[in-house]
Amino acid sequence: MLIGELAARTGATTRALRYYEAQGLLESERTGNGYRVYGPGAVTRVRNIRDLLASGFTVEDVKSFVAYLDDNLPEVFTYSPTCADGYGVGAQRVAELDERIASLTRLRGILVRRMPWLAEPATAASTATDGVDTGDESGT
Repeated sequence: MLIGELAARTGATTRALRYYEAQGLLESERTGNGYRVYGPGAVTRVRNIRDLLASGFTVEDVKSFVAYLDDNLPEVFTYSPTCADGYGVGAQRVAELDERIASLTRLRGILVRRMPWLAEPATAASTATDGVDTGDESGT
């Protein structure tokens, strides 16, 4: 299948597919006129790449999973000592996310201390406009 068909079948852009190929995650053959042609397994591979990226992995991380990209990935990975590299990548990504969450939580705390009416997001909009003259004489 040509790159446009692969893009349509996977929801990826043609630019993303070329990028995956440049990163060694995807392979294609070339026709005589230079068009990329992908085999039928490319659909599964691209869907798996996109699934891992959507799970928080980077393209560099996904390279650790290349051996597993041609089969449907499980919804939940079971532990296996043979997959230690992948687990290490996952553990590193979770640690980085935990750091980002902690940092964002600290920043939120600082902002809410300075603007306490923002503490409750559901009421922030109505509280922020209470007592503000909107120029509307109807009171709304």
